[in-house]
Amino acid sequence: MKKNKESFTEKFLNLSKKYEGTTFNWQAPVVWDHARGAEIWDVDGNHYIDWTSGVLVTNVGHAHPKLAAAISRQSERLLNTFDFPTPERLSLAQKIVDLFPEHLDKVFFATTGSEAIDIAMRIAKRFTRKYEILSFWGGFHGRSFGPMSLSGIGKIKHGFGPSLPGAIFAPYPYCYRCPFQKEPQDCNFLCVNVLDTIVDSQSTGNLAALIIEPYQGTAGFIFPPVGYLKMVEDWAKKRDLVFILDEIQSSYGRTGKMWALEHENLRPNIVTLGKGMGSGVPISAIVTENRILAALQTGELSSTLGGNPLCCAGALAVLEIMKEEKLAEKAEKTGAYLKEKLFKLKDKYEIIGDVRGIGLVYGIEFVKDRQSKEPMPDVTKEIVLKCVRSGLMVGKLGIYGNVMRVAPPLIIEMELIDKSVDILDKILSEI
Repeated sequence: MKKNKESFTEKFLNLSKKYEGTTFNWQAPVVWDHARGAEIWDVDGNHYIDWTSGVLVTNVGHAHPKLAAAISRQSERLLNTFDFPTPERLSLAQKIVDLFPEHLDKVFFATTGSEAIDIAMRIAKRFTRKYEILSFWGGFHGRSFGPMSLSGIGKIKHGFGPSLPGAIFAPYPYCYRCPFQKEPQDCNFLCVNVLDTIVDSQSTGNLAALIIEPYQGTAGFIFPPVGYLKMVEDWAKKRDLVFILDEIQSSYGRTGKMWALEHENLRPNIVTLGKGMGSGVPISAIVTENRILAALQTGELSSTLGGNPLCCAGALAVLEIMKEEKLAEKAEKTGAYLKEKLFKLKDKYEIIGDVRGIGLVYGIEFVKDRQSKEPMPDVTKEIVLKCVRSGLMVGKLGIYGNVMRVAPPLIIEMELIDKSVDILDKILSEI
């Protein structure tokens, strides 16, 4: 990164500190200026390969010409109305419903992932006339108060007082750090088998729903073993619960399938969408069953900017791009290539305790040694900063702050994967 005496980066970072009423945790001291595809340029002209997708948002790549053109055209026609349908909103609703299993036949649009989760919670509670929701350790569903109450990461809730009543938590299969000290080959899905005990000991008999992520993003890109999600779904159905699948991060081709539910043929009652849905345009949605949505009366759901024609036009363009460029299939193929390279790095460097993922989403967990698995958040931060300074835009996350996020836009080419892995390899050799 250039060290100009009075760099634009320093200027803008100082402005952010002075004027922004935020608690942003800058992964690295960089001010983005523009981006295209899987590449980024900062305000000082430095170039980066993107492994963040703008926090798993820009699945079709930054500033895709077709997406930009769709937004531009719509901006000259109509920007917003909620009380009246628009061709863009209705067309998007039809296309989304057509892409889901036949029982999911209704969609409601919102603006953010947190809003979509909040709506899903409200629908489940109204439909069942119960108020408890089962969530999971390490789960993250948003930062507004309802979704935050379902988050299984304590530090997200610290200092905000009591959460909403009715949240019950169960262990998620973080197999690398199993809370039961088991190994996947001999645990017999203990984390599913304990669900009855957990609910029976905590519930007041008012359990309405279960909410789960196909993989946990904020907790450190934690992926459950094959078969786990189907077992959880079956358990929820035996309990007559509304099964909510939070696909805000995992959808739109990220895992090599359009929807992560396709990997195990899941049939949730409610699916939440966001992030890649607009590929940078702020839009989210819940997809559900008519019989469930019918529990609400007309006018009981609303969102001032939800489903506005500008964002719907963008989301329609995203669907077209994904279909034309076969981005889900591309993510599966490119992801397998990237995965092979990441596992070679694991074999080479002892500080890599675990590499996990599918499609184009991977977590690299750094540890002091593989026997103790002691997390190394400080070293992880150092690796991230060195990568950014070397032209690889990457971030860290995880319960312990020791997991590198690897999630490039789905359009990334093999050549950029080679270059980006070479950068990481060089940094690790220096560390």
